[in-house]
Amino acid sequence: MATRTLSRIGKALLAPALALGATVALASAPASAAVWSTCDQWGNTSLNGYTLYNNIWGSGAGSQCVWANSGTNWGVWANHPNTGGIKSYPNAKKVINKSITSLGSLSSSYNVTVPSSGAYNTSYDIWDTDYDYEIMLWVNKTGAVGPLGTSQGTVTLGGHTWAVYKGNNGANEVFSFVRTSNSSSGTVNVLPILKWIKDTKGWFGNETIGDVQFGFEITSSSGGLDFAANNLTVSSS
Repeated sequence: MATRTLSRIGKALLAPALALGATVALASAPASAAVWSTCDQWGNTSLNGYTLYNNIWGSGAGSQCVWANSGTNWGVWANHPNTGGIKSYPNAKKVINKSITSLGSLSSSYNVTVPSSGAYNTSYDIWDTDYDYEIMLWVNKTGAVGPLGTSQGTVTLGGHTWAVYKGNNGANEVFSFVRTSNSSSGTVNVLPILKWIKDTKGWFGNETIGDVQFGFEITSSSGGLDFAANNLTVSSS
């Protein structure tokens, strides 16, 4: 597991500069013009309470462009070579900034369109405000990709059954929940997952949840593949 967002600033700054080449047409953009698009490595914008990131951070990456109609409807065209290692994590982020015990609810609904080839996962990336802990929720995966850490068995939480993994990437603890079957749409009740980690497993205390991110962690997409978040909402109280 490695840097996926500008949030993990230290490692992001160490990432080698990428030769992205010529700007690529936004192949996945809808017929009507998107309200925002970028092919810049760290391109980002804020829309409707969400922050969108192109976020090409891995070494050996190819070209990638992100477009958005809104903070909850956006997509990516990516052409990354068929080599190992995560190349990017284009995502939308919602800031929460509440402790686990002060949250009355935290949930998200998603609807995505993803390719049948390539190597990637579609995942939530949830962080505490100090970036000591990373909780990943994989709702689908394709190709030669897998979570960091060792297996902790399976658990049914938040409306889904997950294979759980626990690891450390040298910068923070990583808890990965990999859905036992692929899903392209659904609702995840996130708060019970956080409480299970805190109360049942004792892997962290009453952390303040900072960012809830959702996106596509892409290892390879040779020839150019389209990914779309047709609808994504994150809500809390």
